[in-house]
Amino acid sequence: MSVYEVDRPATEATAAEPTAHLRELTTELAARRDLATAGPGAAATDAQHRRGRLTVRERLQLLFDAGTFTEIETLRRHRATGFGLEDRRPYTDGVVTGWGLVDGRRVFAYAHDFRIFGGALGEAHAQKIHKLMDLAEAAGAPLVSLNDGAGARIQEGISALAGYGGIFQRNVRSSGVIPQISVMLGPCAGGAAYSPSLTDFVFMVRSTSQMFVTGPDVVRAVTGEQVTHEELGGAEVHAARTGVAAFVHDDEETCLAEVRYLLSLLPANNREMAPELAAEDPVDRRCEALLDLVPAEARRSYDVRPVIAEIVDDGDFTEVHELWAPNVVCALARLGGHSVGIVANQPAVYAGVLDIEASQKAARFVQFCDAFNIPLVTLVDVPGFLPGVDQEHGGIIRHGAKLLYAYCDATVPRIQVILRKAYGGAYIVMDSRSIGCDLSYAWPSNEIAVMGAEGAAGVVFRKQIAAADDPEATRTRLIEEYRAELMHPYYAAERGLVDDVIDPADTRKVLIDALAMLRAKHRGGPARKHGNQPQ
Repeated sequence: MSVYEVDRPATEATAAEPTAHLRELTTELAARRDLATAGPGAAATDAQHRRGRLTVRERLQLLFDAGTFTEIETLRRHRATGFGLEDRRPYTDGVVTGWGLVDGRRVFAYAHDFRIFGGALGEAHAQKIHKLMDLAEAAGAPLVSLNDGAGARIQEGISALAGYGGIFQRNVRSSGVIPQISVMLGPCAGGAAYSPSLTDFVFMVRSTSQMFVTGPDVVRAVTGEQVTHEELGGAEVHAARTGVAAFVHDDEETCLAEVRYLLSLLPANNREMAPELAAEDPVDRRCEALLDLVPAEARRSYDVRPVIAEIVDDGDFTEVHELWAPNVVCALARLGGHSVGIVANQPAVYAGVLDIEASQKAARFVQFCDAFNIPLVTLVDVPGFLPGVDQEHGGIIRHGAKLLYAYCDATVPRIQVILRKAYGGAYIVMDSRSIGCDLSYAWPSNEIAVMGAEGAAGVVFRKQIAAADDPEATRTRLIEEYRAELMHPYYAAERGLVDDVIDPADTRKVLIDALAMLRAKHRGGPARKHGNQPQ
């Protein structure tokens, strides 16, 4: 008779039997968990370390607050057969999934274990990720993926490919709903590269992480080109040339620390605001250094990043895509303890012109900030769009329109500050009053015009200059007349296109006060499924 039958007398001996049996089962459970968490053994761990990479659990320890990670489906194993898979059924199936706390806030994560099948994705592996992504969306919490996988598990064929399809679908479904961050920590090919490209931010580590659709061997076989993994899809390539990587770091420890910092600037989801921190930096601090950082002469170059540092809390900001399209700076920071997105022209690179890549970079950043309730501050010092055949044939019209569309579509608080020159269509695109910014401020060094005075005079007074006895003197005189008439610092303010001309040293206080007023901003829109933004 079973010890669990209710009619058995509850003697001391029989009462002890289930307890003893349960202890044995618990011991077995602990042994299985230990086996799963230990991974495939010391040799595989040593090999991972020799590659210069951490193990999956070492990475999770760096990402999460100590002792807060909760793992699910630790004992999951694949059911595939053939090609020897039936004899290799390790626990976790090469991916660790779960949630924990980052600075006390809930975050979900999945992490590939390269020691198991090279981190390749199979059916069970994919289903674990699908479940975690669904949980993250339902809980309204950020999702971080620690990627160190070789793509689809070839032995599982179409089942592996379908697994990637489920991940892609969930990436898109969660886009603009919860922040999604991809951290590339090893060579990732095929589907392992596509999913990160659908997320909000991609981190990479120099020398150890790569991304490509097809690896060097396939490239060599198909095209005959000889290329290394690093040359094809290394961190520097994706940070400076393709724009895939938003952040690049020298080691995994620094990379994961920066992931934690980025999460601290973001809300948990699109229904919440980013966490507020008590600002030790006085909100009314005057920024006297700005008077020396920005030259009054429009042609003189300067680095806009010290300007940003002077304005934001404690001079602390994180630049997105620092190495790609550096003629525009996109950064996340805090003003008065609140998160803010900053878009700024960079006069130190190509004089701060807008080109194809700068427009793409800024447009995506504006869209991200708008999706997650992060106010936008735009610092303008732009001479125009970059001219040239390559730009025109490369589609500067439609790419520039992306930035225009992103600003026009954004409903978060938007403040424009014109530091110096703002010419032509580029002035309009950089969140001018005419496309809907809430407030526009200008420094007394501002020049807002269709084009620079020299170019304008050459067009407007061309015949008069040509007919003059001294064309150069006449040209100089007419340039000054044009500048005095149409380009003086108060021309736009007199016409209501700038809300105020401010002392540069007051910029921080003015921005914080304005953002506080706009914090409850709400703007409805027309009923529509979605817009059709420029591609």
